[in-house]
Amino acid sequence: MAKKYFMAILAVFLSMVMLPIPSATGLSQSSITLASHRNSLSGEFGRDTRKLVLRSSVALVEDQQTGELLIQKQATAVSPIASITKLMTAMVVLDASVDLLESITIESEDMDTLRHSHSRLPVGIHLKRKDALLLALMSSDNRSAHALGRTYPGGFDACVNAMNAKAQSLGMLETRFEDTTGLSKGNVSSARDLARLVDAAYKYRLIREFTTCKKAIVHSGRRVLQFRNTNHLIQNPRWQIGLSKTGFIDEAGRCLVMQAQVARRPVLIVLLDSQGRLTRVGDANRIKQWLEGSSSSARTRRG
Repeated sequence: MAKKYFMAILAVFLSMVMLPIPSATGLSQSSITLASHRNSLSGEFGRDTRKLVLRSSVALVEDQQTGELLIQKQATAVSPIASITKLMTAMVVLDASVDLLESITIESEDMDTLRHSHSRLPVGIHLKRKDALLLALMSSDNRSAHALGRTYPGGFDACVNAMNAKAQSLGMLETRFEDTTGLSKGNVSSARDLARLVDAAYKYRLIREFTTCKKAIVHSGRRVLQFRNTNHLIQNPRWQIGLSKTGFIDEAGRCLVMQAQVARRPVLIVLLDSQGRLTRVGDANRIKQWLEGSSSSARTRRG
């Protein structure tokens, strides 16, 4: 009898040992998948992103065609975005199909009473709405951006409401606008959302054209006013930039977003909260060098 019990227990034990263990197998397969993914990224770019030192507090680089995130640094952190706001202002103005050749006037209420920023456009000057859009995007003129909101169908508040509605429609769930200039620290977003903004803005021909314009001339009575692009990289022949916008207020630091061709691919670049006048430009150049070096390494291995 004892022998029968022993044989029964032994049979049960052996059957348990031979059964598969789903949880262990699942974990093993997951680990292999993640490891393979990391290896594929390494194989494509050739170098570790940990070797790329960026001084901006927030950074994101995305392949515009595939949506692949090439570089991330606090990409979901929500912070003020300053004049990056003007890209959204431009989109909703163009969406409203307003007359771009209509003359609008810079009025006293377009003056910055919050931060007292300087504008070379005097109160009372008349300019076409198209020119106001150009100056808002190219030279980040705040009076132009405020006037665009003020003359929007339904007025300034209607323009801001349209900006927030547009953000929601683009899936920018971490974004909020309070004004059309970016002077308010309440205009906030994340690098992840701003990549969506840049991609959407890139679809507008005028926004591409105006944000990459090197300089513009505006006639004010007998005076001739010359404006230049706030992004110095526009002047650099080594860069192929399709869209650009800078921003700065104390709470946001220095910001820069771009669409550019780098290492033979279209990329979206977002840099936020850069401390120091040249930091955002330096970071952009470091990103370009890293991507081009990584692409070169990958081609060498394939060859």
